[in-house]
Amino acid sequence: MENVLYEVLALFAGFVLLYSIVAGAVERTWISGPMVFVAFGVLIGPVGLDLVPFETERATLGALAELTLALVLFSDAAGADMKVLKRVAGLPVRLLLVGLPLTIVLGYLIGLWLNVTLSLLELALVATMLAPTDAALGKAVVSNEAVPDNVRQSLNVESGLNDGICVPVLFVFLALIVQSAGEQATWQLAVGLVAEEIGIGLVVGLALTAAAAQLLKIAYRRQWLTDTWSQVPVIGLALTCFGAAQLLGGSGFIAAFTGGLLFGALLPQQRQQLLEAAEGTGDVFSVITWTIFGVAVVGQAVGSFEWRIVLYAVLSLTVIRMLPVFLCLSGTGLTTETKLFMGWFGPRGLASIVFAIIVLDANVANSGTLAMVVACTVIFSIIGHGITANPWAKAFGARSRSAQGS
Repeated sequence: MENVLYEVLALFAGFVLLYSIVAGAVERTWISGPMVFVAFGVLIGPVGLDLVPFETERATLGALAELTLALVLFSDAAGADMKVLKRVAGLPVRLLLVGLPLTIVLGYLIGLWLNVTLSLLELALVATMLAPTDAALGKAVVSNEAVPDNVRQSLNVESGLNDGICVPVLFVFLALIVQSAGEQATWQLAVGLVAEEIGIGLVVGLALTAAAAQLLKIAYRRQWLTDTWSQVPVIGLALTCFGAAQLLGGSGFIAAFTGGLLFGALLPQQRQQLLEAAEGTGDVFSVITWTIFGVAVVGQAVGSFEWRIVLYAVLSLTVIRMLPVFLCLSGTGLTTETKLFMGWFGPRGLASIVFAIIVLDANVANSGTLAMVVACTVIFSIIGHGITANPWAKAFGARSRSAQGS
């Protein structure tokens, strides 16, 4: 057993080392980091070289996905340009309050049309699981300065908040499926969960961040922070926001993102220095999470996808996502390409994986099928969004600058 642990450690650490050396070169190509990580996981997993001779528990994958997502959400929010965000606030509001519900409804209707072997509530569940976009997979776009600021900041805010909003909706459908709602009316259950998840998440994220920011300001004034320890506060704060909110019954994702927004606003001069280490740590977590996903899920799941699952996954990334975005952005004055760009770059990843694990743990009757739909969609998203991110972002940015200059 000891040798197995050393073997796994050597494989993962060696891969992280090698990728870190060539990361800059890879990021300039059409190949994305998650594509490389998942491919490596498949290579060393049971269907490849079988160098990882144990099955990764879904709890491990779920915990890693949650922590990775919390770090990415906090870091991306803290690095947001608040001036641009205030100017374009209406766009993410449309995406979240109109586009997100439309996405869930359309996902439900297309599942019904495809006659997927799921109950009505299970169809609603899978539509909700695949509605949130992934901040980690979308980072190649939201951090690409070739993309106009209004588009980048809107997609960043949307991906930061939509997973937290979907959490209570997910639990409503789960409660209805396992008949744990008792005599309480459905609308009362829904309102209660939404208020609890979002409210507690907001309060925890904002309160903890406000307190931490004041302590950091004192530390800077008194020169308590060393170069080494200045790399730690953001990581500790992001995970504290997430863990505390989850512990109190709120959404850790909402807490991490809103905490990040406040952090960036309260510490504008110090945030870049403090964020650098957190971004690096988030990248390492991402490598491990996507590699384990490749080991434990991708290789074993690919052969189990039937045509309805494949078609639903394709439609989830295209029609189900892009049509609601296009409709909710009507009347904003955005170009057709801008609407299509924002609709396409709604990748599915960590949040959907976490939701799938929650459903599996709840012992829903068709949880295996639900998990397969999520796995298939995430795999297609990693490939499709990974290949198109840099080329389309570069071309879209050039056309936008040309249009503004003319």
